[in-house]
Amino acid sequence: MRNVSIICRKELGSYFASPIAYILLVMFGVIFGFFFWNELGYFVMASMEMQMRGEGMPMNLNEQIIRPLLSNVAVIGLFFIPMITMRLFAEEKRTGTIEMLVTSPVRDVEIVLGKWLASLILYGCLLLFTAVNFAFLFKYGNPDWKPLLIGYLGLLLQAGALLAIGTFISTLTKNQIIAGAMTFGVCILLWVVGWVDYETGTWARVLSYLSVVTHFEPFGRGLLQSKDAVFYVAAIFLGLFFTARSMESLRWRS
Repeated sequence: MRNVSIICRKELGSYFASPIAYILLVMFGVIFGFFFWNELGYFVMASMEMQMRGEGMPMNLNEQIIRPLLSNVAVIGLFFIPMITMRLFAEEKRTGTIEMLVTSPVRDVEIVLGKWLASLILYGCLLLFTAVNFAFLFKYGNPDWKPLLIGYLGLLLQAGALLAIGTFISTLTKNQIIAGAMTFGVCILLWVVGWVDYETGTWARVLSYLSVVTHFEPFGRGLLQSKDAVFYVAAIFLGLFFTARSMESLRWRS
């Protein structure tokens, strides 16, 4: 684990030594801030209309604000994850440091885990911006915190799966733009395949099961279901496994 920690810190340092991390943090914060402001404004307006009509039933903060916002974050992540993973190995190939990396005494699995953990930590930093907004709700409202924590767990699991896939794609090319575009295409594909749930055939059920957003929906409702967690963990394992095999092929070619 020492080598994993060293590689993770090195990768995180490279993120924050360049404008990449700061641009992503600002963009993510602004986009989520707009969604939060919009959802909160709608909630306040709907509450005032209910009071004017004499309806005394209070609106639910978790259902009206937190759940839609968590779903928005799950979709926003599809656009940010490619920007995080596109440089992981493609940059090493472009600068020629990949040969030094694969011929070092560090094992392939340690390299892969270190880089993937760094990307996951950076994504976790993006999620901290959302936590600041949700803290506002807890200060002036009384939402249930348990569904929120389960939702964050789902966001991290979904991000971990897509980051693992993006890490693997980054090993296939030395062009960051190509790696980012391919990862973005796969992320969008794993989102839209769930749109065939109106079909009843076996092929439609399989495609719907592969949708990363479909598996996030229970987390967004505050439900922790083992089948959804297992799906994300399996996707993480497969993504990192194929990345390690790709690294192994690079080592043999070197």
